[in-house]
This record gives sequence, structure tokens and C-alpha cells, in this order.
Amino acid sequence: MAIRPTARTDVNRSAILAHLGAQGPASRADLARALNVSPALMTQLTKDLLADGLLRELEHSPSQGGRPARMLGLVASAGRAIGVKVVADHVAFVEVGIGGAVIRSASEPFDASASTVLADLTVLLQRFIAGGSKAPLLGIGVGIPGSVDRQGNGLVDSTQLGWNQVPVGATLRRELKMPVLVENNVNALAMAERLYGLGRHYENFMVLTIGTGVGAGFVVDGAVLRGHAGGSGEIGHIPVAVDGPACSCGNHGCLESFIGEAALVRIARERGVIGAESGMPALRSAADAGDQGATSIFSEAGHLLGRTLAGIVHTVDPEIVIILGEGTTAWSHWSFGFEPALRSSLIPSRRGLAVAVEMWQDESWAQGAAALVLATPFDSDDVAGDQGRLVRERLVEQASPQGDNG
Repeated sequence: MAIRPTARTDVNRSAILAHLGAQGPASRADLARALNVSPALMTQLTKDLLADGLLRELEHSPSQGGRPARMLGLVASAGRAIGVKVVADHVAFVEVGIGGAVIRSASEPFDASASTVLADLTVLLQRFIAGGSKAPLLGIGVGIPGSVDRQGNGLVDSTQLGWNQVPVGATLRRELKMPVLVENNVNALAMAERLYGLGRHYENFMVLTIGTGVGAGFVVDGAVLRGHAGGSGEIGHIPVAVDGPACSCGNHGCLESFIGEAALVRIARERGVIGAESGMPALRSAADAGDQGATSIFSEAGHLLGRTLAGIVHTVDPEIVIILGEGTTAWSHWSFGFEPALRSSLIPSRRGLAVAVEMWQDESWAQGAAALVLATPFDSDDVAGDQGRLVRERLVEQASPQGDNG
């Protein structure tokens, strides 16, 4: 994959907003150091953001000898975005400011198999939007477990949800009358990591998610790798056994059919570790209480995950692997099998690979979806297409260098 300087510059612009949103006002020099770019480039980037009405100059910072530095702050009234996480049984929403900080969040029950699924999603979104702040709404980002043809189109195939060619983007745009961007949920999460999380310190990293499914997002040279049809990162469907259990994708022996949440619960029931009607909470509680059968199930899953991940690491060569997802609440049990399997399966030069497990919050998925909107104004690769241009138009219409910072 070729290095794309324009995409890197785009990420830097979004990262400036994200940094100021998380850390508060800063000088150009502070921003250059924090984001690891040259002072000259930072001067140009902030000049553009000031001209776009996204930043404003504040008071000078205290001097330690020499000329005081001029502080920069966000124009908070320039806009906001809404992010949506869709899974089989619920939908999570967040509203974020221009810097990506979460303003409010909500979760609603949802049936992804209902015949009225898009109408139901529209109603839930309308309800959440109605309770929002007064800042202009730039757009909506939707993260879905599955393949999405293009962010700006939003045609979805999802084995996890049982969806085939579902026109999520077109339907929501028509009903809500605003820009809508749709993306694979782990790709969206990788973008959020790039802007707001540990990934902001790295140009090449991998996000690995465990829980209901198993997925990955790859950031290469600062840009999220989508693949030909938006399906990059479906590592849960790597075949790991010839005659393995049936997987939700229709094949047998996929990684997810061994270590996804449903698989772990099935194994625990078959071994009598939990009751026939019990689920993941019971399995996790048993492991926490020291039940050897329960801890063995997690350790075996960690072992298989570690060996599989080693092959992926050899292929994409990330600087760090960041593990996220609802499954990480039991990571202390996964890790017993994961660490030795990963390290022993890596070639010697890769055995020092950094692996970080981040604390999990359900709203992280939705914040990733909102990041799709916030990154769009600087989308020189035109990943978002017409919807990205509509977001940009809304931003230009509303933003003003003299805008309110409140």
C-alpha cells in the first residue's frame, strides 16, 4: 500500500481537534510536540483550521523567558456529530463535540432481525437527535459488524446481524435529511483509536476486538485499511480447523466459531461448567471464583487467539496491537493462554511486539462511528464521497472564526 501524504495531513488536522478537545487549549509548539510533527507543518495546519473557523486564538500562555506563546482553543459551536453502534439486540448512541469528546450517550433495545429494522433504527435516531445540543449537527456515523461497500453509500452485508445488501446509508439519509456515513464497526473503532486513543502515538497499528465476534482494524501509514469492498479485518473468519464447529458465516472451523462469545458459552455448557440456560456472565463469574473448568475455557481461547494473531502480525507488521471489546472484561483469564502462545509463535525479531489491552466501554464503538464524521472534512482521499462533501458544506456554513467557544 502506497504512502499517502495527503491522508497523513488529514489525520493530523483531525488529531489537532481531538487533542484540544481532550486536553484543552494549547500552543502550536505544544501541539507539534504532542502530535510529533514539525513546527512549520503545525503552523500551516493550524492556519488552515483557524481559517475554517474550527480554532480560535486565545490569550498568551505564561512566559518562562522569551516571547509568550499564543494559545489555541476549539470553536465548540462549529459543530457536533452523532455516532451509532448497531448490534443484534441493542443500539448505542453518542453525541460528540467537534473535538470528539462525548457530550451524552444512550442505549436502546433493538432487534436486528425485525422486518422493520431500518424504520426502527430511524425512529431511535430521531429520538436521540431531538435531545441534542444547539451546535449544528454535521452528520451521523454508523458502525456495523459486517462489510460496507463505501462509507458514503452504506450498503451492508453482515453475517452477525443476518443482513444482506441492506441499504442503511440511503435509508437514513432519506429519512433524516442529513449526511450519513456507514462503516465496519472495527474500522470505525480503529479511526477513533487513531484520533483519541493509544493509537494516536503510532503510524502502524492493529486493533483487535473480542466479544460477540472477533474482528480487526488495521491502520497503515496513518490511514485505516478498508480493502477492496470494505471488508478488511474479518479475522474471525480465518479457518483454523478443517472439521470445526459451524460459524455464523456458513463455513466451519472459523476462529470465531471457537472463541466468540457464543462458542465459549456453548463449550462451557457442554462441559458442565455452567447450566444449560446460563450465559457469559455465569462463565465469567465462575472463572473469577477460580473454577478450573471455566479458567481453562478462557485460557484455551487465548491460546488459539495468540497463535492466530502471530500469523497476522507476520503479515501486516504493526508497531502495537490494541485489544478491545466486551470480551476484555475477562482478559485476566484469556491472558494465561494468549501470552505464551503469541510470543512462542512469533519469529524472534517480533517477540517484543507491544500488546495493550484497553478498558472497555460500550460507547467506544459509537464514538468510533462519530469519528467518521469528524475526520471527513479533511478527507482528501474522498473515502466518504458525496456525504463527506455535504459534511464539509455544513461545517463551512456554520463555522466562523469569531464563533462562540462555549
